[in-house]
Amino acid sequence: MIKIERLNIQFNNFSLKDLSLNIKDGEFFILLGPTGAGKTMLLEAIAGLIPVKSGRIIIDRKDVTKLPPEKRGISIVYQDYSLFPHLTVKKNIKYGLKFTKINKSLADKKYSRLIKELNLSHLLNRYPDTLSGGEQQRVALARAFIIDPQVILLDEPISALDPAFRQDIKMRLKMLHVSTSTTFIMVTHDLADALSLGDRAAVIKNGKIEQVGTIDSIFKKPNSAFVADFVGAKNIFYVRYIDTKAILNDLIIETGQDHKESFGYIAIRPEDIVISRLPIKSSMKNIFFGRIKGITNHGFFYEVSIYVDGYDFKSLITKSSLFDLKLEEGAEVYISFKATAIHNF
Repeated sequence: MIKIERLNIQFNNFSLKDLSLNIKDGEFFILLGPTGAGKTMLLEAIAGLIPVKSGRIIIDRKDVTKLPPEKRGISIVYQDYSLFPHLTVKKNIKYGLKFTKINKSLADKKYSRLIKELNLSHLLNRYPDTLSGGEQQRVALARAFIIDPQVILLDEPISALDPAFRQDIKMRLKMLHVSTSTTFIMVTHDLADALSLGDRAAVIKNGKIEQVGTIDSIFKKPNSAFVADFVGAKNIFYVRYIDTKAILNDLIIETGQDHKESFGYIAIRPEDIVISRLPIKSSMKNIFFGRIKGITNHGFFYEVSIYVDGYDFKSLITKSSLFDLKLEEGAEVYISFKATAIHNF
């Protein structure tokens, strides 16, 4: 559906470099990465809002690289909604119809369906400044969808919303994706949003793509230290390999596989590290003694930092586990993890 070939863009002091990407028809695709990685720049290049230095953007087998935005069949929704303050909700939603050739009868049916799906009927005569953030976002979505776009681009659409509104907008985004044939591309740095909404994703760093794949594969099998850190692996160490062992100074970690390289990185997600007061008997091949360095409350879970032979390992546990094990700073514990929980790159 969308094919980006060796795209190069120079804008102000930032650039996208030789970037290539394929996005499937009807897919919900996520662009992940830290602030300043180039996610929004790529989105705006697809929309035709910034010039391309070299490369091609192809949508539905049509080269749109030099086409103006209004001829690309694309809608874009920004984080700040960009609603017209002097127009009512109804007029905001219908504004884009002035620039399209959609049949009036079809447009009316589309309008009625969007009003119902996005629960906007009671807001139609109000102005944007009287709406909550969640309501404004629903209006922005209706305005984007009413022109029946091939592609909808979403730039951090829910990051500024309160938790209750975030869940509502995520639910409605899922509903719109299921009920239309539109391809979604969403920019976010929020991993929870990516997990709950996306089919596949690309992780971007400094204008370059680091990894592309299913959301699950990126989270469970990061291919670089940067991606591992970004998706929350947290336990990332540079090691020396001998056969199936990863050597971390005096720590010998069993990875369960041979390594061609002599050196590399390993990563272990904190939820894969088990804390116990005594060595546990299990299939886990990696068991090490340590001392708790710190405990951080994250609401639904606690992050425990364990000092093991000069290295910090981080584990996530529930509140009940924290109290059952009587964990506190300075306590002596054992950490255990499976060889299969180790990612190598």
